Amino acid sequence: MSYIDTIKEKARQNKKTIVLPETEDKRTLLAAAQVLKEGLSNLILVGNEEKVKSFADELGADLTGASIIDPATTDKLESYVELLYELRKAKGMTQEKARELLLKDYLTFGVVMVKTGDADGMVAGACHATADVLRPSLQILKTAPGVKLVSSFFVMNVPDCEYGQNGTFIFADCGLNQDPNSEELAAIADSSAKSFKALVGPEPKIAMLSHSTKGSAKHALVDKMAEATRIAKEQYPDLVLDGEFQADAALVTSIGQSKAPGSEVAGNANVLIFPNLDAGNIGYKLVQRLAKAEAYGPILQGIARPVNDLSRGCDWEDIVGVVALTAVQAQLA
Repeated sequence: MSYIDTIKEKARQNKKTIVLPETEDKRTLLAAAQVLKEGLSNLILVGNEEKVKSFADELGADLTGASIIDPATTDKLESYVELLYELRKAKGMTQEKARELLLKDYLTFGVVMVKTGDADGMVAGACHATADVLRPSLQILKTAPGVKLVSSFFVMNVPDCEYGQNGTFIFADCGLNQDPNSEELAAIADSSAKSFKALVGPEPKIAMLSHSTKGSAKHALVDKMAEATRIAKEQYPDLVLDGEFQADAALVTSIGQSKAPGSEVAGNANVLIFPNLDAGNIGYKLVQRLAKAEAYGPILQGIARPVNDLSRGCDWEDIVGVVALTAVQAQLA
């Protein structure tokens, strides 16, 4: 059974309700039809019911079983307005602004549904920037208790790969934090370990990546990853984590043993922490395109309830996978 098939099976075992607000994007509706067909979750689609159904009919997408909620006609609008006003009034929110925002911004509407428990999670980003997905999520849901910062990761499933967890990895941060400092990188490593346990397997082995292995190069960027490794080991002593490592030292047993003898992680890593967003984003896209890997994400970690972003270059099959992952996250929330 493939990685994503395993996740789908977990999603079916305890079905959660996921809200999809981008109903004017055909990929969303095609994905919704497939999610319903496979029984991965209950679905709420945000939009005008007549328009959504008409568009779905044009696409041949069967939305039977989905709930379609129009912010303009739902009887819950006023309670949502009051909630948004109370949460944001210290930042200048008025009830009039809250109503206007909920009526025109379906992402905010979806996040409020998650906040109230009317939905268990949200997936968006096919036609919105990450900032548009993240902003209402942080404003309304906040960070999870004990989490220092919100970050993102990709689950990478590489076919015919001997490395990682049978070819499956977590790459972080590939979609959100542009240039995290050493302490932030340590926090990203801790969150990524938890995400690995939730979505991949029981034993995260975390490599802090660099262009240097254990001091083989001298540079401020190397110092940053070495310090991140030190902080992570001090603040999160239960993690199986090491660095700084070049990618081959992290992944290939013979190279890891040669460059970092005695390291439990070298040559065995399945969670890769990149030094900045440039490296992470380039890295995951190279693996996705050149190795024909399945890339699920960017999945957000550290928000109080599951909200997940999509790459604007995603296809509808990607959305199905992220919905399944979000549903499994919601089971654990």
